[in-house]
Amino acid sequence: MKSKFTGILALWVAVGFSVEAAVKKPRKVDFVKEIQPILEYNCVGCHREGFANESGGAYRMDVKDLTFKGRREGTGVVPGDHESSTVWEFMTLPLDDELVMPPKDKSQRPTKEEIELVALWIDQGASWPDGLQLKPKKKIMEGEDEAKIIAAIHDKISANHKKVKESSMKPYKKRIPDTLVDYEMVPIKGGTFLMGSPEGEKGRSEDEGPQRKVKVSPFWMGKYEVTWDEYHKFMYYGRNNSLKSGSSEYYLDAVATPTKPYVNMDFGMGTGKHPAICMTQHAANKYCQWLSSKTGHFYRLPTEAEWEYAARAGTTTAYSWGDKDDETTLNAKTWNQKNVFDPITFESRYRPVGGKNPNPWGLYDIHGNVAEWVLDGYAPYKASKDVLVNPWVKGTKPYPHVARGGSFHDQIPLSKLRSAARIFSGPQWKQQDPQLPKSIWYLTDAVFLGMRIVRPLEVPSKEEMKTFWNNEVEYDTPLD
Repeated sequence: MKSKFTGILALWVAVGFSVEAAVKKPRKVDFVKEIQPILEYNCVGCHREGFANESGGAYRMDVKDLTFKGRREGTGVVPGDHESSTVWEFMTLPLDDELVMPPKDKSQRPTKEEIELVALWIDQGASWPDGLQLKPKKKIMEGEDEAKIIAAIHDKISANHKKVKESSMKPYKKRIPDTLVDYEMVPIKGGTFLMGSPEGEKGRSEDEGPQRKVKVSPFWMGKYEVTWDEYHKFMYYGRNNSLKSGSSEYYLDAVATPTKPYVNMDFGMGTGKHPAICMTQHAANKYCQWLSSKTGHFYRLPTEAEWEYAARAGTTTAYSWGDKDDETTLNAKTWNQKNVFDPITFESRYRPVGGKNPNPWGLYDIHGNVAEWVLDGYAPYKASKDVLVNPWVKGTKPYPHVARGGSFHDQIPLSKLRSAARIFSGPQWKQQDPQLPKSIWYLTDAVFLGMRIVRPLEVPSKEEMKTFWNNEVEYDTPLD
């Protein structure tokens, strides 16, 4: 484990982050928001008052003193020493061990990341609020329950939807419910454009052609890249344990959210109005689903076609401002490694959103700052004589998926900042992740990658929502 973390530090330092920024104390684990749900979903069903002896559980885990006391095999929780705590030890045993908890015949099991979080909680002193008694909870599972979650969100969106003509679309600013955080959306009228780059364009890659005529339906797009202010609400939004199981509100509150990282994923570059980074495409999709459940509006990632259409803003040039790509122009219009690098500290950092002028359609940082996830899996373009209507490619493998826009990490010549430029993911984007299996939520090596959201004018069906929000291929694969 230590050698893997050393590798991460080496990577961060190599790209310009200071060791002081990377090496931080692990954040304080919140028992109520993080540990209580793990115990209630996985342990308390058997180990609780009036049920422990009947179920075969030798002791209770619904109250602090009895949980810490443990049983004949050892002390349940030893504050400051997870390796001496049987609560943690029994979670880590092989499934065929008779002492493994929960037993192998249980459908609900803690994840690798949840078990590591329990260890961190114990090592930090195992705080447990006085008088708090835990109650068993049923974990939201995949399949049928995911369908119920999406159905509840769809019902809320449909009830909230007001028919708007394309000609009446306007910019809007909205607050995420239960927070003090706002986000802004810009209307993008539908239209037809030539997607991809011509063969003679400077810096062009072969996968940007052949050019195809594409028709895009109207949508709203995020005025800015999603910021840490917004994304942190998703990362740390606690589930409401008081909601009645099976109710509409219960399913609206049950969208999967990220496990908590051991280090700050901004790596010391800044939070607040800085763009959120290092999320997997799965995490980006789930952010959109969570935001939809909170607001009653349907949000998702843009398709490649939507992203390029909006980035071009009616232009046919390499960039939304034209073809001019000298260093002075690029530094004035984008954040790239040339103008974010500090020669004294040898650090490169992204910048708060909105620091450069927007493109002609009012979108900030569409070129540079951080690259942006789109909905598509990566595939070569195919020639087409027909106009393609709202095309997108659903990924069928963990890699590659597409990101657009280039980033502060790109050096001059900045060919990746062009409107047609494509980059695509690979297992090296989470190569330094020390977890086994690797996280489905975080890309430790993609410090240049963020996201932007869209809201189509037309509300999709439940089946379409499920497809947009679930790429269904986010799992760990080894490096070649």
